[in-house]
Amino acid sequence: MGSDASQRPPNDMVNFGLLNSATASTLAPRLGKLAIAGRNAILTPHYIPLTSRGTVPHIAHDVMREQTAISGLYFGLEDFIEKLQKKGCPPVYKTPAAPNESPLRNFVCLPEDPVLVLGPRRVPPLACPASNTPNSIAVLTTVGFAQLETGQYVEAVQKMRPDIAVGLADLVLTHRPGTKRQGKMVDRTHAFTTYSTEQLYGDAVSEENRSKTAYFAPILPLDNAQQTLYLEDLEDELRRYISGLALYESASLSVVPESLGDLPRLLFSEPATPHDILREVSLGADLLTIPFLGDTSDAGMALDFVFPPPSDAPATEPKPLAIDLWAPTFTTDTAPLQEACQCYTCRNHHRAYIHHLLSAKEMLAWSLLHLHNLHTMDSFFAKIRESIEQGTFESDVQRFQRTYAPQLPEKTGEGPRVRGYQAPSRGPNEPRRNPRAYGRLDIIEKFAESQSSVATPDTGAEGLEEHGFAKKLSS
Repeated sequence: MGSDASQRPPNDMVNFGLLNSATASTLAPRLGKLAIAGRNAILTPHYIPLTSRGTVPHIAHDVMREQTAISGLYFGLEDFIEKLQKKGCPPVYKTPAAPNESPLRNFVCLPEDPVLVLGPRRVPPLACPASNTPNSIAVLTTVGFAQLETGQYVEAVQKMRPDIAVGLADLVLTHRPGTKRQGKMVDRTHAFTTYSTEQLYGDAVSEENRSKTAYFAPILPLDNAQQTLYLEDLEDELRRYISGLALYESASLSVVPESLGDLPRLLFSEPATPHDILREVSLGADLLTIPFLGDTSDAGMALDFVFPPPSDAPATEPKPLAIDLWAPTFTTDTAPLQEACQCYTCRNHHRAYIHHLLSAKEMLAWSLLHLHNLHTMDSFFAKIRESIEQGTFESDVQRFQRTYAPQLPEKTGEGPRVRGYQAPSRGPNEPRRNPRAYGRLDIIEKFAESQSSVATPDTGAEGLEEHGFAKKLSS
């Protein structure tokens, strides 16, 4: 079932329909199809991979096209607006693009196929020292903390032209807000949504200037009573402007009104394990972002689970959800990362090779691991959809819970370089987050020390022997 034509957004660019018998008002797993003109259709439930500065971490664009099945990507505006706060123009705004093209897509050099989702902040976001205001939210750009005003975000959507824009929300990231603060959250998010949709799609906007970007309205991580007026306005006044919903905790799936139930639901709940993903799918989540996917690759671990688990899986001890390739037991292990896996890494390399690359701090290690982990997650969601279609999802989930450990393994090795926006400074005199991997070779000093005894082309056998080049043969 899809949206009634009279209630669709004015751009009519997004079509979402439910493919199974789950009703819009039921907290149940649902099959759907998200279609945007000119882009890959996304079968749901599915996940949206996260990007860092416009790319999937560790993976080049050509490798992504050839070796992954990625059909959509999430971008945080924080990554691109370092000049905005200085009254300058971010380079992405000036990227040449035809009227039917996206400057964001051209700036990051992506093909036309994947769906581009733009949000104001990265996922997961880092808490900022400054608080949100009635007309802005605090962000962390690559040059420091700043305030992103509502008008600036609308301008970014208009200029970058993503396929989907996630609306601004007044979120508290550091603690559970009190009653008074919750009221502010609702009022501000309501104002953000009203202003943004009017500027992008309102009756005062000409057909030529009306945005073709689909708008996903935020649902706050509060209970229904606390945001009743906002939800009623989404139903009555703003329904024709919004193409989907953005939620920040799985509990919010229960507060979605029935009249909005047929909209796609993008969940930013940051699940910590595959078990969390299955629980959120069971509540009706359509699209998810999964930060632990990248964290696992950074930790030097390969995901090692399948859904549903094999019927002959041992029930005595839970199987680990991932294998830690830093472990010395893999030094001579020539098995693939996962048996029967058809990803590029498993078809071409083995555990010992990945272990060697990690030990040598080679960037290729994380690239190969992330390719495998993306493929594992693609297969995981494909089997979830198949299980829902066959009507065995609930029993398959129970078997998965019995088969696999409830948590991912603890990290033991060192990951790649920590980027500044991943862990901003908390104070002066902080130690290095990652120790130096290589020592410094003082070439000039070493050369000066050995200048008097450098071997030359005229040096005889005795001289070469002194320099360690060879031993003189006795006659």
